[in-house]
Amino acid sequence: MEQTFILNLIHRPEMVPEYAATVTGQGREEDIANKKLLTESLDIFKTQQRLAHENGLKVTIQMTYAALFNEEAVALARHDHAVYGDEIALSLLGLPCEQFRRKYKTKDFCIWMFSLEDKKRIVDDVFGKFHEIFGFWPVSTGSYYMDADLTNYIKAAYPSVQCAVATCWEEGPKAYHTCNNSWYTLFDGGPWAPWIPSRQNTHAPAANAGEDSGIVAIPHLSRDLLACYDGNGSNFGTHPQNVLRGMIYDAETWEYPYLYNLIDQYRDLAKYNDGYAYNMMFVGPGWMNKMGRWEAPYELLLKSYSDGCRYYGDLKKQGKLVDMTMSEFAAFYRANKTYTQPECALWRDILYGSDKQVFWYCDPYLRACVNMDQGGAIVDLRPYAAKLSWPVGIGTKHVQDASYPFLIQEKYRAGYFTHYAGEGTVRSAKLRYHGEEADLCLCRTKAHFSREGRRRILTLDPVEIVFSGLTVKLQTRVLFEEGSGAIELERRILSMSDPAAQVELDEYMVACYGTTEYPEDMTGILLACEGGRREEITYEYRCREKSVPDAWQVSAVIPAIETKVSMTPSGDAEGYVREGYAFSPMFTLGFKKMMKEKEAFSTWLKLEKAD
Repeated sequence: MEQTFILNLIHRPEMVPEYAATVTGQGREEDIANKKLLTESLDIFKTQQRLAHENGLKVTIQMTYAALFNEEAVALARHDHAVYGDEIALSLLGLPCEQFRRKYKTKDFCIWMFSLEDKKRIVDDVFGKFHEIFGFWPVSTGSYYMDADLTNYIKAAYPSVQCAVATCWEEGPKAYHTCNNSWYTLFDGGPWAPWIPSRQNTHAPAANAGEDSGIVAIPHLSRDLLACYDGNGSNFGTHPQNVLRGMIYDAETWEYPYLYNLIDQYRDLAKYNDGYAYNMMFVGPGWMNKMGRWEAPYELLLKSYSDGCRYYGDLKKQGKLVDMTMSEFAAFYRANKTYTQPECALWRDILYGSDKQVFWYCDPYLRACVNMDQGGAIVDLRPYAAKLSWPVGIGTKHVQDASYPFLIQEKYRAGYFTHYAGEGTVRSAKLRYHGEEADLCLCRTKAHFSREGRRRILTLDPVEIVFSGLTVKLQTRVLFEEGSGAIELERRILSMSDPAAQVELDEYMVACYGTTEYPEDMTGILLACEGGRREEITYEYRCREKSVPDAWQVSAVIPAIETKVSMTPSGDAEGYVREGYAFSPMFTLGFKKMMKEKEAFSTWLKLEKAD
């Protein structure tokens, strides 16, 4: 694939903008048919369209349900389709309007939160109205999130749909807490870049044609893959007004170099993905309210959007960017990507001035984050191999929570740096020598990316561990084998100040499962250690441990998320499993091995669907 940086620019003419309505209507009785609001919304949409077209950019216009009842909005879409080649699409956002409220008698507006019966009714209603107005069926659609049942129904009933906005990256408890605990859009754990969703679970990419939902999914906004993970993602995205909301600009000059650096870092991802990189900007009119927004005046809102479009337009003029409509991108994606081909991102901090670096990996079997500030520890792990069916909406067990469960998540389960008692989830290693212990989580390092055939490799700079009387220089490699559902961690002792010394290497994984910071019931998880004999623990919060001298596998089966996670060694090692307790409801899998200078030892962490 030639080096290609693709932009999807998406506008939606919301007649009742989710942000603007509460601002312009402050202190008044709710009136979602307010003529002033409708006029302002259309004026902003026209401005957004003008700025895109002045910079030579093609737009996908996602018509909302309310917009389908507005003759001027429909005429604008028709005109820009004919003149500029914009794609007329259908959004499942922007449902609230007089017609919708009368028919469905609810203030709900998140399509994935309705009952399955209502989802189908609403889809038929909205798609039917679109066809009535335009005389053709949409080829792309979207929402903040689209659950598997919704996607499968749309594809079956309206096969013209090729592409959909299907999730917000890491829009979970972190975003919820920064919205005064009132923004019930919980969908952590999905891809940050385009993918083909499986029919079983939107967040888990399809592994083959049999799992293919029939659409190409794109994320709602391109986020900062470090700042967003550590904090509120709504402040860190390539949408210019995200950057204003995060107040990441010079208050005197109204300049925002971070926005351009963020776009450029997305361009840089082509290095890790066979020459392909992707960016998207998804904009409704509420962001450019005439009364200002995010403590920024309208003039700054307008300037930021104008500057953002100009930056993309300049890249296009320089031959460094290709703008596509959503359906055009779907065709490109299917022509250039395979099911098992992973998405990789070696990401550095471009906001806070630190040297922090993380690596994200995503394929149909797992999503993982490796943190170089913690010695290459795995700090986020989602077991896509389970393809967990997770119905969402009224009438299901998960009315709002659409997140894909984690096994490791440092923000919700502490990671290495934790309380004086208990443990946090992390996949790391410890070295021991004469009663002293050092965890690699304390060893900051840097990573370098390479590829060998179907393997994506992170080679970390060596670290030094200093004990009383011994200094050890150790290097780590993290290897992802495409299509295997496994991650290899290789440790190599490059040198020791005493070449005759031996140190104990303890490769461990502390894990649990969940989607929020609150613990789940761990009862019934089966821990097993297998070698010359098999030792088992059925989880009962009793703090037990089992080990086998020459183990070939340690594992945990977690029935609640239909997942088996295992570790296997490259040579003879003592395997162990450990049960947690109520104050620390985790489990631990590990191998211990005595190591000499110049020796190497690997362990493979593998994810599978439990029988």
